[in-house]
Amino acid sequence: MPKHDWLPASVRARAADRKLKTGEALFRQGDRPVSFFEVIAGRVRLSRVDRAGREVVLHVAGPGETLAEASLYSDAYHCDAIASTAATLRAYPKAALLAAFGKDRKAAQGFTATLARQVMGLRTRIEQRNIRSARDRVRHYLAVNAEAGVVTVRGTLKDLAGELGLTHEALYRTMAALARKGEIKRGRGRIVLMRGHKV
Repeated sequence: MPKHDWLPASVRARAADRKLKTGEALFRQGDRPVSFFEVIAGRVRLSRVDRAGREVVLHVAGPGETLAEASLYSDAYHCDAIASTAATLRAYPKAALLAAFGKDRKAAQGFTATLARQVMGLRTRIEQRNIRSARDRVRHYLAVNAEAGVVTVRGTLKDLAGELGLTHEALYRTMAALARKGEIKRGRGRIVLMRGHKV
């Protein structure tokens, strides 16, 4: 879980926790931003609805991740934030955080480092979205996210499909095909990359 020890005590003192039920909105695109959020438990997906009415998942945030960073400098949230599971979030007041950045260099640098990590993650997701084949896109995701040959699946496979820009049916078919070929072995909440198979 990422640590946000750069958050000043003055801002932490003004934080408030908020609990969401599955499917409940934390905020909607166009709402006025009043807080910066940290996910304490559960999963929250950031998404937009395209012209055809389909949900486009931008990111699914889990424990330790933050939301609404860009909205600190905007008059409106840029997407919807919906609980994919029951979730607890910590809300830090926007005004208090911006004021702290002006006074506390460590806080400003910590926030900048958080944004830099997010940019790196975004570039990886863009790279994945540009891979045309569903099988190659899934292989890329597995290779990038494997630790000691194991990928921990945070959230549901439907959430993962959304992040990869695939339908959940396409993701299920691809996973099944990779398992049949012996490239992966699926378990509860994890995918094991089998030795001898280069993903």
